[in-house]
Amino acid sequence: MSALAAELGTIALGDQRLNRRARRLLATLGDKPTVSIPAACRGWDETRAAYRLFNHTNVTAERVLSPHVACTEERLRAHPRVLCIQDTTELDYTTQKDNIAGLGPLNYESRWGLYLHPTLAVTPERVPLGLLDAHTWTREPGSLGEAKAPSRPLEDKESVRWVDGFARVNTLAEQLTDTRLTYIADREGDLYDLFVEAPCPEQGADWLVRVQHADRGLVDGRSLRQALDAAPVLTQISFERPAAKGRPARTVHQQLKAVRVTLKPPTRPDRTLAEVTVTALLATEPNPPAGEDPLDWLLLTNLPVDTPEQACEKLAWYLCRWQVEVYFKVLKSGCRVEQLQLETRERLEPALAFYMIIAWRVLYLTMLGRECPEMPCDSVFADEEWQAVYLVTQRKPPPDTPPSLDTMVRMVASLGGFLNRKGDGFPGPKTLWIGLQRIPDFVLALDAQRSIGESYG
Repeated sequence: MSALAAELGTIALGDQRLNRRARRLLATLGDKPTVSIPAACRGWDETRAAYRLFNHTNVTAERVLSPHVACTEERLRAHPRVLCIQDTTELDYTTQKDNIAGLGPLNYESRWGLYLHPTLAVTPERVPLGLLDAHTWTREPGSLGEAKAPSRPLEDKESVRWVDGFARVNTLAEQLTDTRLTYIADREGDLYDLFVEAPCPEQGADWLVRVQHADRGLVDGRSLRQALDAAPVLTQISFERPAAKGRPARTVHQQLKAVRVTLKPPTRPDRTLAEVTVTALLATEPNPPAGEDPLDWLLLTNLPVDTPEQACEKLAWYLCRWQVEVYFKVLKSGCRVEQLQLETRERLEPALAFYMIIAWRVLYLTMLGRECPEMPCDSVFADEEWQAVYLVTQRKPPPDTPPSLDTMVRMVASLGGFLNRKGDGFPGPKTLWIGLQRIPDFVLALDAQRSIGESYG
């Protein structure tokens, strides 16, 4: 069984034939994630079997992801701290509005699709360990804005997904004895209900959330921002902000401040909320270059921040949130899930679950090669895979001892266009996912060559 198919090793679809088919299909789609399902499958019979699998009533996204989640939980047990990052992305199927039943409007009635909200488990070194859950939903036509109306209870709003997501992370945290979980969310997760639901640190998951409401009131009458403005500077940091589209690279100099505050509970007609004491952490750029907006982050956490080291650590944890954005890019651009052509949402969601596992593995290999470069590559690649890649890229027989993971990742990425020059740094997800698609063909060719040699001497 391939390493990717092993993520579904314990899948339970009610029929062993369905289980075997699911594992084979995951390996097949993982071999060629950028092409359509018919193009990835070998012939019409395999294509038809894939579509029958997606159409089976026992095959749901939850059942497909369940064995991968179990593998993820096992991986995170080997780490003292794991960051559980949540975020939401749109999957746009506007061009197939009339072809896929069960979808709904996105941010405009003219855009059609569904929303995906996963939890990605990542180490503080940014190695993604896998998915812990994934939630999808659609909006009813004509309902834009209703789910966020202030008069509606939280349970009826889309934002309840953040509180529910934390609850699932916290439940898992209570089952672990040697691993601390930290829930991380962007501005949409700035919800007082989440802070109230969060238990004491010794009893469950920690949390770190970027602030959306800097004018949030405190019980002492000040605003959150006023309390931070009055706080002393803990330390100063400098780093290089890379160039982006329409934005040049530049050096950023930030000051870090932290203060312990008690938030004033919002007024609710149906219940009284308790006061919550949290740590506010501000990373601010007091003197940005002329014409540039300051680069600031304002965070809340249940954890204490009393030293410069603690402040830098929490900020580094939050910046790991970028990994979920990279994951979405691999899912959309690499696996092209917005190009899937299935007739109903019930068929689409299991297919998405397959590609979510595939996208994780691409990102996992990319980051693992950076953080654990000396690990033997046969820890994550089958023998026939690394041997075939070595033979093709090095033009000589593979060694008896497997090369390092860093060497293997660079060889695979070279098949996707990575030049591996001295100043090129580490391969990115794009060159890696292109290279990964070529491995099965090399394995097949090597197997055929060996078979011919055995048959004809």
